[in-house]
Amino acid sequence: MKKKLAVVTAFVAALGLTATLTAQQSTAPQGAQVYIVSPQHGDTVGTDFTVVFGLANMGVAPAGIEMPNTGHHHLLINKDELPDLGQPLGADVMHFGLGQTQAAVTLEPGEHTLQLVLGDHMHVPHNPPVMSEKITITVE
Repeated sequence: MKKKLAVVTAFVAALGLTATLTAQQSTAPQGAQVYIVSPQHGDTVGTDFTVVFGLANMGVAPAGIEMPNTGHHHLLINKDELPDLGQPLGADVMHFGLGQTQAAVTLEPGEHTLQLVLGDHMHVPHNPPVMSEKITITVE
């Protein structure tokens, strides 16, 4: 009986933590912008290339480090729809939780889209979300 109560208590606590994480998005400062410095929309690149991230009116901090007006980058590749921006970003996006400001990317030849979303210390996009325009590149 005590084990069942402990399991139920842990489950309820986990649900409460999840609700807290999803309900308390970090606030983005006015004028915050994330953008892709390179490559630029319409560029043609090789199969191995570097994506350089840009950020204005905010700072970069690693995941797990809670500091106001900071976040870390997440790169969306070939996403037709945005992920749920009210919860932590999942495995379907590239995470740069160490505070990286660029990334080596390898893609198959063809047309691809890239977009950045800034996440807070818990990988949750800010409110309002800080995200770049989606760009299209061609990989040769």
